[in-house]
Parts: sequence; structure tokens; C-alpha cells
Amino acid sequence: MDAKIVGATIAALRKRAGKTQAELAAALSVSDKTISKWEGGHGYPEITQFPALANLFGVTVDYLMSGERKGIAIAGNILLDQIKAIDEYPKEGMLCNISSISRSVGGCVPNTAINLAKIDRSIPITAYGRIGDDEQGRYVAGQMSAYGINVDKLCVDSDAPTSFTDVMSVRGAERTFFHARGTNALFGPEDVDLSTLNCSMFHIGYILLLDRFDAEDAEYGTVMARFLHDLQERGIKTSYDVVSDSAGNYKAKIVPAMKYTDYAISNEIECCTAWDLDPRNADGSLNIENIRKAMELAAEAGVREKVIVHCKEAGFLLNAVTGEFTIVPSLKIPKSEMVGSVGAGDAYCSGCLYAIYNKLEDAEILKFASAAAACNLFAANAVDGMRTKNEIAKMEEKYGRLEL
Repeated sequence: MDAKIVGATIAALRKRAGKTQAELAAALSVSDKTISKWEGGHGYPEITQFPALANLFGVTVDYLMSGERKGIAIAGNILLDQIKAIDEYPKEGMLCNISSISRSVGGCVPNTAINLAKIDRSIPITAYGRIGDDEQGRYVAGQMSAYGINVDKLCVDSDAPTSFTDVMSVRGAERTFFHARGTNALFGPEDVDLSTLNCSMFHIGYILLLDRFDAEDAEYGTVMARFLHDLQERGIKTSYDVVSDSAGNYKAKIVPAMKYTDYAISNEIECCTAWDLDPRNADGSLNIENIRKAMELAAEAGVREKVIVHCKEAGFLLNAVTGEFTIVPSLKIPKSEMVGSVGAGDAYCSGCLYAIYNKLEDAEILKFASAAAACNLFAANAVDGMRTKNEIAKMEEKYGRLEL
């Protein structure tokens, strides 16, 4: 333990809490001279005093001792994907053949966390969410644990089943989801003990598919917005992802969260629908003007650092600090190599989180994220196609990029 680091950390936390040295001393039943000595790096608290300090400032003991938050927390939807490969999606009343059935983890937490771990095993990752006390829940938790992800914070519910989704996947094309909410509908803010968080980033998804977080809040607009606010108050960077829900009230559920978000990540439909804008022209081509306008509105609504939008053709990033708008086309993956696209958005998101965590420049964030998303196309499920950071970095040279 370095006394100067501990002292600087205590001083910074005290000032952020708006306390004087005398007020902190009174709260800990020590003298103000003792606080001054700590903050000056001429000594540090007794080991028995660290828990009280941590509780007072809303940080972990590890953070007090090191002065540094590390890792990424991934929270939200956890489910089992039952992937059924079909030749084509049938019209109503018609039959189609299922050529294969497999199962995999699904949802924001397993998909994003496992992909992130496969990209870089050195990043500490902790999962937050609810699973059922059933075989499906144990399978999902086991899959995450196998990649070194901390699953100790997962809540196990004996009254509801683990959430699941039937995924109808057409080779080289889009996929359709049939979802049972299960335990995800019960996941709420009280399932995350903020006092024990020691991450530098907290990512949560999906807005529109977390019933308790999507609920109204009289002061903040939504429970999600209040939760993100509380995270930022503790000095943790926040990030969210959204689900494409045809019945969702995008504006009411997403916009309040923007005010307390550092990095907003969504696809073109989700971002534009929140502002009643169409991301595509009548001929199906991208309406980049509308996408940019929606991203600018998100920044005006409060997103602090980066608004990121992805679609199959490209990625877009609006730097909320500088106002710079960046576009990077997607990789040119041959259709003959595409197996599926389940979880492509989560793969893109994991690439973004890795790049942001490592402080890459805006264009490099989009390049890395698009290559990470392209890895997803090589497998039928959401995680098997992901590669390491070094392999991902080489993909642009191999495949090139589309032209917009």
C-alpha cells in the first residue's frame, strides 16, 4: 500500500463528497490532524478504518487502497438462446424446415461479457443479472465462468425460470426472436450493490427489455436513468445498449437515460426511432443525415462522451465533447463465409467497450468494433465466432471495407 496514493484518493473522495477535513474526522471519530496526515501521504488509516471510509464514500476498500477502478461490469439481460437454422422465414400459415438446433448463451450480459473476455482475457469482467434456479441458469453461468468472468454477483431466483429466446436464423440473412422474459423481468437496481463496485465502466442492456429498469420514475423519468445517475455519482463511467422492440416506447424509455450516460450504443433503428426519425430512405439506403441528427439530439439530451450507432453497412460515432462526427464502413465479408448474425450488436458493443476501455481514438473505436462484429458472422451463435484482439486487428487488411 502506497501512503501517497491512499492519501490522494481520500482527499479526492472527500472533496467530491463536499466534506471538510474536520467533517470527515468527526464522521470517523479521529482528529482533523489525522485526516491531514493521511491526505499528505504521511501515514494511512488503520486496516479496521478502511471499511468505514469505503462505506462513507461509496467505494470499495480495494479502490481506497489502490486509487484505481479496474475492469468492466456488464449488467442486464441474461438468457438461453435456442438457435434454429431455417432455409427461409415462412409466410403466415406456411411451413418451413428446421435444419439444425443448438443452444448458446444469449442476452447482453453473457454475449457482451464472453466476447469481451475472448478479445482480451486481461480485463476484469463482472456479470450482474438474474437467472433461475434451473439447468438453463446453471448452463449460462457456467459458460461465463469458463471464460474467467466473475459470476458471484448473479442473483439466483427460485420462483421464475431463466429467460430464453427461440432464434430463427436464416443463413447469411437476418434473424427473428421469440422471447420469454423470465427472470430478466425481475432484475432491478437493488440487485446491484453499488458499495462493492470497483469497475471503471458499467455497461447495461437492454433498455426496453428490462421491465423494472424501464419503469417510470417521478424524478428521473425512468428507474434506469436514476440507476445510471447513481453510478456516475460514484465516478463510474456508464454505457447502455438497447433492444429493437417493435412495440417499445423508445422516446419514453431511452431518452431519460441519455442524461446520465457516458457512452450510448445502439443500432440505427433504435437511435432514430427515439427521435421519430427514419434511418433509411424509401429505397432502403441509409439516411445518414437523419442518423447524424438523431445522434446530435442524443448528445443534447445529455450523453457526455460518445454516441455510437451501428448498422450492417457502417458505424457512426459522434464525439459529444468535440462535436466531431466519424463514419467507418463495415468490413466486406463475403456471403459465402457468413453463417449467422445472432448477437452481432453485442459483438459490436464488446468491441466498443474494449476500445473505449483502452482509450483508442474515435475512428479506431469504430474500426475495431466493426471487425469484432464481423467475427460474429462466422458462427451460428452469439459468441463462438469472436477472436482475440490481435486477430481482430488484422481483419481489415484481409477483407477490406464497404463503400458507402
